[in-house]
Amino acid sequence: MGEVVNAIVAVAVIIIIFRWATSGSSSSNDARRSAPALLGFRPKHVTQEMVNQIHAMFPDIPPDNIRFDLLRTGSVELTSNKILERGFLEPPPPAYYNIYPRAETTAHRPSTTSSSASSSSDCNANAPSLIERYHLHERIITSPPPENIEAGGKAKWEDTAEKREVSLQERKAQMILAARQRMIAQQQEEHTSE
Repeated sequence: MGEVVNAIVAVAVIIIIFRWATSGSSSSNDARRSAPALLGFRPKHVTQEMVNQIHAMFPDIPPDNIRFDLLRTGSVELTSNKILERGFLEPPPPAYYNIYPRAETTAHRPSTTSSSASSSSDCNANAPSLIERYHLHERIITSPPPENIEAGGKAKWEDTAEKREVSLQERKAQMILAARQRMIAQQQEEHTSE
């Protein structure tokens, strides 16, 4: 009878030690499970490709801000539209960094290896440009816009949702075309300085 009690106690001690040892490795999983309580919303699934795609379009926006907004929206298009409308993304709260460690900055640096260069060119070849996405081919102007016009300037509040949507689309188109003109002018300046 004493041997049975000793065996039961030994098994119980082994189970307790095993649970204690494995509880440290699951702390990050526990933090991710408690993310809705810490962040105030239920995070959507976000891949590194989604973050890289937006960061390629808007390199001034920090990757952590992009990931945090993607966790909320779950959509590259919604996050891109928010950047176009506001010009920035709000930084994540401190609780975000407890759940999701800081993004590595080395992932966004260009690599000199041929395999990564070919994969990035394949990704860029498949992604449509903003001109194609918003069907602005016929609106491309060959002469630069006047300096005193502010692209996507302040719009008046329209009466209906349809008019507001049309106004927003027009402001997006103006911003994209103005950015294209600035890029062309910058490329011409760099080309003439060489």
